[in-house]
Amino acid sequence: MIIHLEKDISEERLEKIISEVAKTGFKSNLVTTQFGRYLVGIGKNDMDLRSIGSLEGICDIHRVSDQYKMVSAKWKLGHTAVDLGDGIQVGNRNFQIMAGPCSIESEEQIIHTVEHLKKNNVNIMRGGVFKPRSSPYSFRGLGIEGLKLFHKHCSANGIKIITEVMQVSQIEQMIDYVDIFQVGARNTQNFNLLDALGKVDKPVMIKRGIAGTIDELLYSAEYVFSNGNEKILLCERGIRTFEKAYRNTLDLNAVAILKEKSHLPVIVDPSHGVGIRRFVEPMALAGVMAGADGVIVEIHEEPEKAISDGQQSLTIEEAANLYRNVRSVLKVRRELN
Repeated sequence: MIIHLEKDISEERLEKIISEVAKTGFKSNLVTTQFGRYLVGIGKNDMDLRSIGSLEGICDIHRVSDQYKMVSAKWKLGHTAVDLGDGIQVGNRNFQIMAGPCSIESEEQIIHTVEHLKKNNVNIMRGGVFKPRSSPYSFRGLGIEGLKLFHKHCSANGIKIITEVMQVSQIEQMIDYVDIFQVGARNTQNFNLLDALGKVDKPVMIKRGIAGTIDELLYSAEYVFSNGNEKILLCERGIRTFEKAYRNTLDLNAVAILKEKSHLPVIVDPSHGVGIRRFVEPMALAGVMAGADGVIVEIHEEPEKAISDGQQSLTIEEAANLYRNVRSVLKVRRELN
């Protein structure tokens, strides 16, 4: 169960509630976030919620059978909108496009990409400065100095930044320059990193693991939420299967299931999901119709010269066409709903 506590609850009332919960056979876990205080009750006994709900200091009480409690849709009315500031939100009918190169390669590239995004009314730029690569000899990013350049040009133009964090030690040096921390597929179950991101007041987008289940993705999100951060995005980026005709299997079933299981926004990554440039747009459009709250795509001025992931990066012209078509399909989706 989840007990939503009054914001200014006294310690005396809190201890009383914890004591009464314990009598029912449930163990209480206190969760304090940017937006509220909660007691998460874990137990197997059936109980009458009214016996607890009438206690002073409680706003509301919810029965949640899922093991991932706080990210479950069973206790929230409607879906969550994650606020990035400056009127930019993701989720709860706020759709966002995120676009940019796989890796930040130069200041000139940043400037040109920002100009492109502004021209096309895209508010969020993606780009890696710390890159996890399969080969240790591949380009692994420009690091913190590249991030500072990234931030300099994006913040001057009202563009929000999403970039990957790979380890706990990077959070402190990155936090002033990032709007959304991205947890990549290889780090989805890096629980130390998830715990640490739960303690910062910045949105976190968690990508589904390379062979991760939907429940495992939701458990990862629960780590962040239970440590105090409610600003979470879920990302379907394709899973590794037996199929060799494309990079990954983009599981659009997951979008619909995640929207039913969780109140958190869901983003689709068709670039990694299919890994073949000519199929990125149709898979992005399919993701929109599946109910996604946003898409994240890789773009590059000259994909054939990209340091990483050129085969799945759209050209500037292809990207502009994708934005137009995504917005058209989104309009159809809204009319159907």
